[in-house]
Amino acid sequence: MRTNNPMLKEDAFRKAPASASAMTVGGTVGKTFIMLILLLGTSVYAYMQVMQNKMNIAVMIGALIIAALTAFITTFVPKISPVTAPVYAAVEGIVLGTISAMYMQRFGDQVVLQAVLLTVSILFAMLLLYATRIIKVTDKFRMGVLSATLGVVLMYLVVAVLQLFGVAVPFLHDGGTIAIIVSAVVIVIASLNLVLDFDFIENGARSGAPKYMEWYGALGLMLTLVWLYLEILRFVSYFARND
Repeated sequence: MRTNNPMLKEDAFRKAPASASAMTVGGTVGKTFIMLILLLGTSVYAYMQVMQNKMNIAVMIGALIIAALTAFITTFVPKISPVTAPVYAAVEGIVLGTISAMYMQRFGDQVVLQAVLLTVSILFAMLLLYATRIIKVTDKFRMGVLSATLGVVLMYLVVAVLQLFGVAVPFLHDGGTIAIIVSAVVIVIASLNLVLDFDFIENGARSGAPKYMEWYGALGLMLTLVWLYLEILRFVSYFARND
């Protein structure tokens, strides 16, 4: 039972003590919904603030740092997830709202709506494919998605390092054919990570993990959704800039 999501590792459930109040799939869905509401609320707030020129980039950077630290700490201390998961959702909403506003200002008011609709559509499509076992999570499947995800991480790390030294990699973000293909592949990989997240949560509930792991599982799923949305937003913007 492996997943590429650093939040949803098998060890997290294995090390969690047994509890009379056990984790359930329904409980995790409920916690995920709460986090989505929090994220949506702060996203809308940040979006409106940016559109009215009342929020600067420093706020987003601060929120991004808090979100990253919160997720990182929770990875090692799952018991605090009932507190850190809502905090992550709230601050990550500020990040997404700010980025969405920036994309809207540059590429038009349709890119954000399209990205949101595509993210939601992919989420339910992957859930359906998993629930009906059209996509079966086997060891080979996990290894394939893991390898692909690590490849994406390595690619962006190399690009980030090159940019620090002033070396541009234009084909990744210029909206050309290569950029579109790379972005589409990354979206597919992020979508497949959702399947691994579903499988991990289901197995955690089946194994009787403690109740707080519902928040932990919801936070892990949220990380994948945020990644997916940002990749889709970038992908949609390529076509907007080519109009």
